[in-house]
Amino acid sequence: MSLGRRLAPACLAVFPAWAFAGIVLTTPDWQVEIDPATLAIVATPTGRAPVPVSSGNTARQVGKLETGGNRASWQWENGAIRLAARLEGTDLLLTVHAERDGEIALINQPGKAMGRGLMLPLAEGSYFPAGDPLGQRFLPAHAKAGMNTSQDLGLPMWGLDHGSFTLSWLILNPFGNTLSFTGSVDGLAMTLTHRTTPLDRQEPALLMLHLGKGNDLLAGARRYRRWLKDEHRFVALADKIRARPAIAKLVGASHAYLWGNGLLGEGDIRDWPAWLATLKSETPLARDLRRHFEPEERRLLGRVTALPDRYQKRVLLAAFNQAAAQLARDATLTGSPDWDNLGPVYAKLRDAVYDTFSGSLGPDRTRFGGTLSVRNVNALEEAGLRRLWLGAESWEGGLWHPEAVAAGIRAGFLMSTYDSYETALKPGIRQDWLSAQLGERAYRDCGIIDAAGKSVAGFMGEGRYTSAACVRPILQKRVTALREAAGFNSWFLDAYATGMVFDDYRPGKQRGQAGQAVDNEASMAWVGERFGMPVGSENGNAATSLGIDFAHGMQVPVLGWGDADMQKNRASPYFLGRWYPDGEPEVFFKPVPLKEPFRTVYFAPEYRLPLYQAVFHDSIITTNHWLYDNLKFTNVRDDNLLAQMLYNVPPLVHLSTGTLPARIRVLTCVDRFFRPLHERLATVALTGFDWLSDDRKVQRTRFADGTELIANFSNEPRVAADRALAPLSLLAQEPGKPPGIFSAKHCR
Repeated sequence: MSLGRRLAPACLAVFPAWAFAGIVLTTPDWQVEIDPATLAIVATPTGRAPVPVSSGNTARQVGKLETGGNRASWQWENGAIRLAARLEGTDLLLTVHAERDGEIALINQPGKAMGRGLMLPLAEGSYFPAGDPLGQRFLPAHAKAGMNTSQDLGLPMWGLDHGSFTLSWLILNPFGNTLSFTGSVDGLAMTLTHRTTPLDRQEPALLMLHLGKGNDLLAGARRYRRWLKDEHRFVALADKIRARPAIAKLVGASHAYLWGNGLLGEGDIRDWPAWLATLKSETPLARDLRRHFEPEERRLLGRVTALPDRYQKRVLLAAFNQAAAQLARDATLTGSPDWDNLGPVYAKLRDAVYDTFSGSLGPDRTRFGGTLSVRNVNALEEAGLRRLWLGAESWEGGLWHPEAVAAGIRAGFLMSTYDSYETALKPGIRQDWLSAQLGERAYRDCGIIDAAGKSVAGFMGEGRYTSAACVRPILQKRVTALREAAGFNSWFLDAYATGMVFDDYRPGKQRGQAGQAVDNEASMAWVGERFGMPVGSENGNAATSLGIDFAHGMQVPVLGWGDADMQKNRASPYFLGRWYPDGEPEVFFKPVPLKEPFRTVYFAPEYRLPLYQAVFHDSIITTNHWLYDNLKFTNVRDDNLLAQMLYNVPPLVHLSTGTLPARIRVLTCVDRFFRPLHERLATVALTGFDWLSDDRKVQRTRFADGTELIANFSNEPRVAADRALAPLSLLAQEPGKPPGIFSAKHCR
């Protein structure tokens, strides 16, 4: 039957080109009609009204159209583009294979296809009601030139809520796609395009339209989970633990970053006059240290009295620690780094400092250090915390204080470090950017080359983005050396799991985006398998998720990047802060309110959905991005914490020596509820989600073992599951156990 003849006149007015002999595919669940010339698609669930999921694109001449058995195939451009459609149960599979390079328009979704709302995995997951002004404004501005579906979405998919059913587009080949948004009177219109390059012609655009039955907002995410399993791209956390038992230490662990990993902490200096006298002396080490002071720091040292005030102590100690670090870097970060020499260089310099300044320092040098120190690790243990992931701000802290790393491991903690191989800097440039010091060969030979033959600039426009395969030998040597010297039992590899990949045109080393993603995953997997330890990365986007056990950035991603009030305007109440002072940078520790629309989009409970958790809850443990810990934004703390408990994911907190006492209280408060619950649910799939109130502020998650968690995000008491729920509280109903109650306000 002709699709044009089936549509009502009003629909014909919207889709005037649809007077064609269309493809009709039918199962008992639904009917899908496709215009092979424009790729217009109408989906009609049995007993429901038709939904125009794509209004089509510019008509093309159709060749070699073949249909039969709920399948169809055809060609455009005399075979340069081959298309196929197949309907199996509740899944429509579309394949577009191009033999020529360039962009192909795939989906042109009209606004009214949204139904009641749009489900979009902006990191964990978002819900934008149809006609909602926030979504109409935010998404077109946020996407700007378009979203990269491997990098800008936690899962490569989106869904349409039609009340009695859902329709979800799963982008099974997440690479080379651009998703764009346009506000319309009917809702948010969306377009999806795919670009083919000489490097990936063998990789077709591959889409699935999934029909979800009933009011199940997670149906599309669960279907994507099944596809990942079929493609062997899903590894259960329980299986990871069996293969690498150390991963079990992630279960029940809150996450914290330690800032202030210098050689000395303020408490290590017991005699400031003697310490200053030694620093001002003409001993070789003192002269070398002063040589790396900034001019203002040298002037301060020259005029400071024997009893410096608190500000002077902080400035001079920071300068001292930075100078000591620079001496070590000068000896190790050469054009051809000897990674095996890292440990000996830092140990020798550390001992020289302790010996030279021994008269002014405390008696037990094994307890020296800033936030990363034996005394602070012991303080966490003595507070009753049994499971923690503790990340050093850089691996340098572990080289200064391997005894602190060892103390953490004895306490049962995971002791990790930030590391990255994504950007290579020219040797001698920005030695404070430790991870990017990969040596001359990496800078020269491993930088990605674009189609125009130019190097792709690295992070923030500095250096060069690298090929993971090319720098992997460096990763293997450096990680091995650092682990042997510092003793870390977990690793964090920045950027590799963000889904940010490039086409690489290096002569003889050409590699498309899909290949680059495989290389990223292989590097992460090598670290975990070689050392049997938990490995994490940034975000954890599905397109690059193999090889990681945890991810920082999926619950709350990088947001407001480039926003002047948040990043530059120091007079703004929303300014995140400076990268100062050393050991407690404002950008991480300064409490500020979060600016709209970011507050509502990323934290308001009525706009959030656990889409990523529906796929990966029992595979990858996720947290906020390290830029925004649980205490950063003053106007979302309760909503953020309550969502973490509802989704059963850990909190993330920044720690410094000065903030440790107060923040230990927050960690222990959350730990009492989170740890035992996560110990039970970390290896259990999240299977369901419901709104239990019209304002969407009472929410329920369900897990495969029968556990239900019900959160009241309202500031008023509510009733759910025949129980009264206090404001900002959560009810845990676990099979065979009495109900548990968590109150966010008690952990402020």
